[in-house]
Amino acid sequence: MLELRNLTKTYNGRPVLNGLSHQFQAGEFVAIMGESGVGKSTLLNLIAGLDAPDGGQILVDGTPMSALDDEAATRLRRTRMGFIFQAFHVLPHLTLRQNIALPLLLNNTSQGRADDMLAAIGLAGRGDDFPRQLSGGEMQRVAIARALVHRPALVLADEPTGNLDPETADSVLSLLRAEVKANGACAIMVTHSHAAAAKADKTLVLTSLGLTNARNVN
Repeated sequence: MLELRNLTKTYNGRPVLNGLSHQFQAGEFVAIMGESGVGKSTLLNLIAGLDAPDGGQILVDGTPMSALDDEAATRLRRTRMGFIFQAFHVLPHLTLRQNIALPLLLNNTSQGRADDMLAAIGLAGRGDDFPRQLSGGEMQRVAIARALVHRPALVLADEPTGNLDPETADSVLSLLRAEVKANGACAIMVTHSHAAAAKADKTLVLTSLGLTNARNVN
């Protein structure tokens, strides 16, 4: 589903990623851990196409991202990817329902699933509320619902439970896992939380030597 081939990236003369290669499969929920500054968020940004590697290739379904023009890359992100980043990026002038339904609107598909996702994150009946009425944890839940609503093939999550209490974190990670399995998607989650990583099928540790397989579960 996703293949990284010999990725390199340098910031301010310091190598962050040095010849990184790995394959991620459909239906797989992978956690990536590692020390701060090792390049975990950089890796997600490269996969998302928000930044470009200095060398190597990123292939989605066998297609190199570098072979896509801006329009094709944007279309791929819009239709095939879902993003959960540390900054919520919840739009303040839209209701909760409108925020969650945004990927459906952009893809010209039915917006009915937005209310289902509101219920799934524990905010049923609040579709007409605005982000200013939410706590930080609630806004993160909305961001997670928006990332999943269009059933993306690839979900990229950067510390998705950082603003959530343990009970809510467990609930939304269960939702993320269920969506990945139901849709045959691939999810890659960067986290410092061992409790969050325990929800994944596989935990990889990113070091200067690359991605090391920490554990596997059935």
